Amino acid sequence: MWFNDKLVLSHKRREQFERFKRFEHFRLERFERVERLRAIQRQRESERAQSMMRNRERIVVAMSGGVDSSLAAYLLLQEGYEVIGVTMRIWAAEGSGRPEAHPYGCCGVEDTEDARRVAQKLGIPFYVINLERDFNQLVVEYFCREYLDGRTPNPCILCNEKLKFGRLWEKAQSLEAQMIATGHYSRVEYDKERKRYVLRRGMDAKKDQSYVLFSLSQDQLSRVRFPVGNLHKDQVRETARKLGMKVSDKADSQEICFVQEGDYRRFLEGRPGKRIESGLIVDRQGRVLGRHNGICAFTIGQRRGLGVSTGYPLYVLDIDRTTNRVIVGPEKEAFQDRCVASRLNWIAIRSLTEPRTVEAKIRYNHPGAEAIVDPIVADRVMVRFKNPQKAVTPGQAVVFYQGDLVLGGGWIERDGSG
Repeated sequence: MWFNDKLVLSHKRREQFERFKRFEHFRLERFERVERLRAIQRQRESERAQSMMRNRERIVVAMSGGVDSSLAAYLLLQEGYEVIGVTMRIWAAEGSGRPEAHPYGCCGVEDTEDARRVAQKLGIPFYVINLERDFNQLVVEYFCREYLDGRTPNPCILCNEKLKFGRLWEKAQSLEAQMIATGHYSRVEYDKERKRYVLRRGMDAKKDQSYVLFSLSQDQLSRVRFPVGNLHKDQVRETARKLGMKVSDKADSQEICFVQEGDYRRFLEGRPGKRIESGLIVDRQGRVLGRHNGICAFTIGQRRGLGVSTGYPLYVLDIDRTTNRVIVGPEKEAFQDRCVASRLNWIAIRSLTEPRTVEAKIRYNHPGAEAIVDPIVADRVMVRFKNPQKAVTPGQAVVFYQGDLVLGGGWIERDGSG
């Protein structure tokens, strides 16, 4: 204290002292009030941040180690998602115990390490899940069965449906994620008028992958994101390059990941319990032109590797599993004006109740052809092409479009002419 209570102060100095005490009291109150306001503000900001974290959607990205899925993870981070990277280990070379190194595949050791490095660069959690057993049962066995039955399978469609948007979703749920995402060039949105989720082609027509996604259900489409679907491939690579991603110029996967060098026959021969029988190569009239070492080595429309010689080029027209024969003929006979499709999946519509004009794609790289799709019985349709199409192949998918909208699709059975 400045003064002793017992000290007699002058009136003037006493007034000065009282003013000083009032000023100090006011300053202390103001300081405490400001501190209380700051504490309240800090508390509100903390609660807001915690609320945002609670409300922030968690999404699992299927990372293959390529540029598309890598950029997809980055784009989702920019959108505010809590991103988790996951690589699916789906195939191991027999006897090696480790994923097969395939120069054009998508599931080798180097691919996994590429995905891990991107996740580390982005600062997101990263996991590798082993789905080899599921892949073998759901995809590889189907692949073998189809070829041995004289059909040409499309394992990528089954892999998407059963693993990427099936088993991966189960893993995502265990990580408490609300959605999954991939690097596919396609778009998905909810159509309020249709009251359905719809699938659209990717903006990059050359890279569009909607064909291999036609079998996805409404439930699967409701929880998936395709972040690069609105971009062109060159944009994806350029953005990845600017971000310093080493995968920015990595080549796209092109071959079936579990078949080395596209040698299906050698692969099938190495599978236990798969019996390959030789048979005859004949023309439409039944004349024997040569022999084959297994119908699994052939597909509709094939020209090379037939092992027969005539005065004109021959093409595979049909594969008859019951007689184990490969039927060949001139190119003009490889064109068909119709086919039957079954095991249908409709996306933009609930079902097909009347004939409808569509653009039909009969394989992944097919440009599409105008056709009328007509319901026959439940889960079967007749597809009539305006112009005959070459190599309409049983086992492949036929996908129906209207503009960039995927109506649905099914699996080609026979040519429908009989």
